[in-house]
Amino acid sequence: MQWGLTLAVIVCGALTIRPMGVSGQGLLVAALFVLNCAALLARGLPPGRIPPPAVLLWLSLGVLAAAALIGASRSGTGYLFAFFLSGHIGYRLPPRQAVTLALICGLLCGGVLYFQIGPGHHLLPWAVGLTAGVPVVIGMLNRAQHQAVNAALSAAESAERAARAEAQAAVLTERGRIARDVHDVLAHTLAGINMQLELADALLDTGDLEKVRAANDKAHSLVKESLKQAQWTVHALREDSLPLVETLTAMLESSGHRDTLTVSGTPEEVPARATQNLLRIAQESLTNAARHAPGGAVRVELAFAASSTVLTIRNRPATRTVNPGVGSGMGLIGMRERVALLGGTLTAGPVTEGPDEGGWQVEAVIPR
Repeated sequence: MQWGLTLAVIVCGALTIRPMGVSGQGLLVAALFVLNCAALLARGLPPGRIPPPAVLLWLSLGVLAAAALIGASRSGTGYLFAFFLSGHIGYRLPPRQAVTLALICGLLCGGVLYFQIGPGHHLLPWAVGLTAGVPVVIGMLNRAQHQAVNAALSAAESAERAARAEAQAAVLTERGRIARDVHDVLAHTLAGINMQLELADALLDTGDLEKVRAANDKAHSLVKESLKQAQWTVHALREDSLPLVETLTAMLESSGHRDTLTVSGTPEEVPARATQNLLRIAQESLTNAARHAPGGAVRVELAFAASSTVLTIRNRPATRTVNPGVGSGMGLIGMRERVALLGGTLTAGPVTEGPDEGGWQVEAVIPR
């Protein structure tokens, strides 16, 4: 549309502005007409391609050329160049500069007609020249609208980038969660099975088949336990809710620690996410106790307070030879990550006093 209006003004000027020739007054009018055409055609250049000082110089020279064309021509539509250029001033320049230059444009064009400069002063009233700067308002409105559209597009792009970043963060969080669950299921159980198989291999040399059979049975029980843990993992990934007390009791019984759970407070329903993480913390702690303190007694306490749920796992020192094997080193890190995601706190460290001195304690506090 802009190019169409620009070409229409140029064509009208070429057909109506007189005199226009190759000598004398006609040559002057022709030269001014070319300058006005160049100033008007420059409107199509992208705003960011021309430095601000060059824009101000170009529009200022365009205003002078438009006023001079009104004065030099005897007839025609030369005044249209001033009107369209004034509107573009409002679009290209900041408000203060635009108003100032448009006012100068109106005063120059009005002055040319008022003081009867040139042969065509009698065709237009001088007030028409004064109004040459009025279109600057339209240009300023177009500029404001264009800036608003750009701001909206920029905001939309920023929102889209933020949404993509949030989605990526959610994916990474979910990957971390799945990695912790896979670690809990595979690393712990496979480590226990490996220990039992190594024990059975060592016992083969002694010829003690009863102990070999016992180690083999223990490995089989660990395989069954790993299947049960895999089911827990599937529940966790599907956000299914497990009963905390009952599941924790079953976990302790399957690990050989019967009657070691103490529940205080009024048992209440715990959110599925908190339940799954508390069960994983208990599983991690029991596995570590079996690996680093074999034969040591284990006590588990689950406290339901008004503002939090507290899980405490404490084991006594080992009573049998410790054969820790190779661990992943990610157990305690995983526990801390689980509790942090729930806004809670986790403390882990050796027991320094009391009947369990020399053992290890893990305590997870999950806020309600």
